[in-house]
Amino acid sequence: RVHCMENVYERVNGARLIRITVSRRAGHWYASLTVERESAAPVSAPKLGTVGVDLGVKHLATLSDGTVIPNPRALGTRLKALRKSQKALSRKVMGSVRREKAKERVAKLHARVADVRADAIHKATSMIAGRYSVVCIEDLNVAGVVKNHHLARSLSDAALGEFRRQLEYKTARNGAVLRVVDRWYPSSKTCSNCGTVKAKLSLSERVFHCDACGLSLDRDLNAAVNIQVAGSAPETL
Repeated sequence: RVHCMENVYERVNGARLIRITVSRRAGHWYASLTVERESAAPVSAPKLGTVGVDLGVKHLATLSDGTVIPNPRALGTRLKALRKSQKALSRKVMGSVRREKAKERVAKLHARVADVRADAIHKATSMIAGRYSVVCIEDLNVAGVVKNHHLARSLSDAALGEFRRQLEYKTARNGAVLRVVDRWYPSSKTCSNCGTVKAKLSLSERVFHCDACGLSLDRDLNAAVNIQVAGSAPETL
């Protein structure tokens, strides 16, 4: 029997409570409730049209309508504190009380990083799935890109694979449509105005300049517009 400070049956709002799983993480206790309820119809809120989403490291996501979702850099901003705590842990004597306390400090930092990352992704994906009727994203090869040692930590910190996973089930739950553009489509190198494809575009170039029509646009916004156009193409449908 699990005694809770809150009324569990009020919390589940009339659903059938199947079980409660109690767990401990980083010094905190959690009660996870598994319930069974009738699937509610998606809320018919007013939705905008099609949007292209470009995922990245500098910004977590850039939308084709100009909306920019900042990257919280959950690990990057706490990396110095994490290294310091891990170094202090390595110096403690095995089996001592101080080592257990140091171990708990490291666990709390890791839990904080995971919570900040999850919070940012959940808020961003819920906003996109609830606001737009058609969402177009790129089929990123996250496993392949992470092999780049210069970007591995930043890409893992952004959790782009988790971003797409959440978009998949949230768009389905909200009655929206998710369209995935082919991973080989040169969204960043293509001019969103005239369609000219650049032969080369380095990661350091944050502004896209088109030599053909003279367009000058943020590279992430340019890619998002191209993803939106490609997502509306017949072959993508």
